[in-house]
Amino acid sequence: MGFRLRRSARLGPLRFNFSSGGLSSISVGGRGASFNIPVNRSGGTRTTVGLPGTGLSWSVEHTPDRLAAIPAGPAAGLPNSRRLRPGQLDALKQSLLGVLRQELFAPGSTGDQLWEHGLVSRLLDEGSLGARMTGLLALIETPEAMESYLLRAQGQDDAKRSAQRCITAVQEGSRLASARGWLS
Repeated sequence: MGFRLRRSARLGPLRFNFSSGGLSSISVGGRGASFNIPVNRSGGTRTTVGLPGTGLSWSVEHTPDRLAAIPAGPAAGLPNSRRLRPGQLDALKQSLLGVLRQELFAPGSTGDQLWEHGLVSRLLDEGSLGARMTGLLALIETPEAMESYLLRAQGQDDAKRSAQRCITAVQEGSRLASARGWLS
């Protein structure tokens, strides 16, 4: 196993990444989304989108021949890491949906129990919850409701916020159901 040195420095919106061989790349963006341009290393530019605090991210390397095949559009002036190429937003939303299903609603999980026993609907039918909580729980009342909500996201930040709201809804729903003695 080789020894590796990695340092970085910020100058405004740019982050300069250094390795033992000198400047290796320049990054634009921050937590949740970045665009990396190689300077002294192999490979193409890389766009990375993630959910901060979860360890989940999605990354795409753009090789010169791959970029040439994509027609130029209004986002052709990258590097604005907040703009995704056509199809990338849909892929991100599907990826987030898959992670939510796998992590929150896996068989036997709390989220699965909320759906299997109709506990979210029971909480909503009580009528004792505030408007904010009712709106939050309505996002995950059924698998179809959650999917529809997440797929309506208009951009990558909106998709990440939607996924985070679904996570919060499951946490709040399980807290409320546990307080009522509905969850084991």
